[in-house]
Amino acid sequence: MRKPIIAGNWKMNNTVTETLTLLKEITSLDLDKEVEKVVVVPFTSAYSAVDLLKDSDIKVGCQNMYYEESGAYTGEISPLMLNDLGIEYVIIGHSERREIFGEDDNLINNKVISALKHNINPILCCGETLEERENNKQEEKVRNQLINDLKDVSAEDITKVVIAYEPIWAIGTGKTASSNDAEEMCKFIRNLLKELYNEELAEKVRIQYGGSVKPNNVSEIMEKENIDGALVGGASLKADNYAALVNFRR
Repeated sequence: MRKPIIAGNWKMNNTVTETLTLLKEITSLDLDKEVEKVVVVPFTSAYSAVDLLKDSDIKVGCQNMYYEESGAYTGEISPLMLNDLGIEYVIIGHSERREIFGEDDNLINNKVISALKHNINPILCCGETLEERENNKQEEKVRNQLINDLKDVSAEDITKVVIAYEPIWAIGTGKTASSNDAEEMCKFIRNLLKELYNEELAEKVRIQYGGSVKPNNVSEIMEKENIDGALVGGASLKADNYAALVNFRR
């Protein structure tokens, strides 16, 4: 049985002060203990978030990471820096990193390998554009992304990776893939993992859906067989909404 995982991706939102205020609100609420809860905060807030949440079961992630441990990489964050803070998750390959900042599959693969080497769980994102969806290219796009992004990821490590299917056209647009469309693609991803690894390992990997997930649609999405969680942007920036997402079974 795969443990559900709800991760809030705060993106470039919340100062340290705002982070502490929001996390205090979240920790005051009754949250389902059987759901893995993650807040993915800006790096500037990571230390404060880990410190505030140290006695809770909410885990802290960061939104990006470079693959080298140190060096002349101005502005980048190393896995050792995340380790030192106690960060457990890192988002890798988010469409905004791919589309806005030009990250390619080779770079993303290096980041995935480095995160695993340093015992940080990657949340690996994949997904198609609206044009690719309209031309029925979504499976080809996601297949190519995952084959390249998971290159040299061992059978031992693949179950530490969370895969987040995020159709680019549904991120922050208010448009959401239907629960059936989301399930179809998440099932496709699981079948691809069976090809790349084996059925037993593929059944252990958690697959999230992301793309305008909100309290009013999360339950329908989470009912699907191959959807194990959600990677949520804007709807995770308010405590009551985050709680409603985590408590999708209530």
